Amino acid sequence: MDKEPMTLAGYNKITGDLEFLKKSERPETVIALEEARQLGDLKENAEYHSAKDKLKLIDFQIAELNAVISKAVIIDPATLPHNKVSFGSTVSLVDSNTDEELTYMIVGGVESNAEKGMISFNSPLAKQLMGKEEGDEVKATLPGGVRTFEVLGVCYKEIILQ
Repeated sequence: MDKEPMTLAGYNKITGDLEFLKKSERPETVIALEEARQLGDLKENAEYHSAKDKLKLIDFQIAELNAVISKAVIIDPATLPHNKVSFGSTVSLVDSNTDEELTYMIVGGVESNAEKGMISFNSPLAKQLMGKEEGDEVKATLPGGVRTFEVLGVCYKEIILQ
């Protein structure tokens, strides 16, 4: 069975999402389905079909979250050294061609959110950054082509998920 590394913040977020689906969203949808069923002819009952589809989606999400939780391995990045890029590190880079400065935090797959600068440890860039330290040059083969970065700094910052 594959393991899914994540921080405690990521684990708490997905278990919270699962609880919400199980205790709130699913029961409300079951009630809506039952109410729609009582409206009569199910063939042309849009409310019934909508609630039925929503229930299928919720059940799929519950199964998916349960699968992730069953594979979860909680890692506390605060306990890891961050003189080199590792799980939980915040990495400051500069693109050698454009002088664009970028900052990424290396996190678990369930926590990743590229728009917020949080990339999965399994992403192409993160894989090529692992083990690098301040001053290192990295030629990263990415989906958009090869880019060259210089590592400006590596540190640990607490992960905050919303």
